[in-house]
Amino acid sequence: MNKPVVVSEETLTEPVVVSDIAPAAKPGAGPAYVVLAGISFSHFLNDTMQSLIASVYPILKDTYALDFAQIGMITLAFQFTASLLQPVVGHYTDKKAQPYSLSIGMASTFCGLLLLSAAHQYLVILVAAALVGLGSAVFHPESARIARLASGGRYGFAQSVFQLGGSFGTSMGPLLAALIVVPFGQGSIAWFSSIAFLAIVILWRIGRWYAPQITTRKAAPVHTQPGGPSSRRVAVALAVLVALLFSKQLYVSSLSSYYIFYLIDRFGVSTQTAQIYLFIFLAANAVGAFLGGPLGDRFGRKIVIWISILGALPFTLALPYAGLAGSAVLSVIVGLIISSTTSSIIVFAQELVPHRFGMISGVFFGVAFGIGGLGAAALGKLADHTSIAFVYQVCAWLPAIGLLAVFLPSLPRHPR
Repeated sequence: MNKPVVVSEETLTEPVVVSDIAPAAKPGAGPAYVVLAGISFSHFLNDTMQSLIASVYPILKDTYALDFAQIGMITLAFQFTASLLQPVVGHYTDKKAQPYSLSIGMASTFCGLLLLSAAHQYLVILVAAALVGLGSAVFHPESARIARLASGGRYGFAQSVFQLGGSFGTSMGPLLAALIVVPFGQGSIAWFSSIAFLAIVILWRIGRWYAPQITTRKAAPVHTQPGGPSSRRVAVALAVLVALLFSKQLYVSSLSSYYIFYLIDRFGVSTQTAQIYLFIFLAANAVGAFLGGPLGDRFGRKIVIWISILGALPFTLALPYAGLAGSAVLSVIVGLIISSTTSSIIVFAQELVPHRFGMISGVFFGVAFGIGGLGAAALGKLADHTSIAFVYQVCAWLPAIGLLAVFLPSLPRHPR
């Protein structure tokens, strides 16, 4: 089993390893598929519940007469909680891993769903969204570490399997909302608390597998690799990676939060039909998220980052001018391309700073995604003052931020 490196605070200023940090697996050993499947399925359950928040926006908007700025604030309440706490959780678990924290964090999501189903005031809705965000903050850093431990050295593949569960779960939210929440109302959200309970049970079992990995791992020094990037270059690269993930996440957040309203406003479709179109886009995201990691393992993460961010630009620019069928086709293409970058960005960052694995995972799952939530709130305000169509014309240029990839260092590739 792969053992993460544990080093002292002083190593933050030292040159870092840019190759894989975990010891090679025993001959013939490979990924721990049962553990990978379990943590990916848990990610699926976790993100299915989280995506319900955006999926029920039309119901909340009509029931409580909310404007787009207030809708954006709900997204912000969820994303900002996760953004604020994930790096803190990751930093703490770098020093002292918590194998059973995942199931405890899932209990926060359980409570948030129950509260959201019964909320009748805007402030209570915000609190419910924040509780679901808290569950996300606890879940992601340690679950990403477990995925790497179970990777058998195939880090991109393991990260993609992990991301596949989350992306597919995100895509299921609108579909379940269309089939269950829209016909049966806000109170039906409580039914999804059973999913949270199932996730608690699975994560508790995974924690039992994870605990022995913690007790047997030993501290190891970080060695400088000749030709590796300097600490300043590492800092610049991390800032670029955060900006790239921000551009990707802000675009996805804009579609997740406002695509339904865009389709209703421009094409006059029903809420249920619009949610199905959103499901199609998010399902394409799930497929792209799975493909990105293995492609990065095979061809190099930097080239995948280049292609996945800039490659989506022609299609995002065309989307605001397409018809209904064209919008569906373009959203699938955009989802496939732009989501393939997530695994490569996260593994690239982990290889730059291997001795701060939990904190780096927390920063990228938390801060970058949280900034996307902040941007979604700003886009809601912009939509109130202009139009939802204008917002999509602005967001179409976000993939151009991918040009920053020119500042990423080239990391040595190692055969798998």
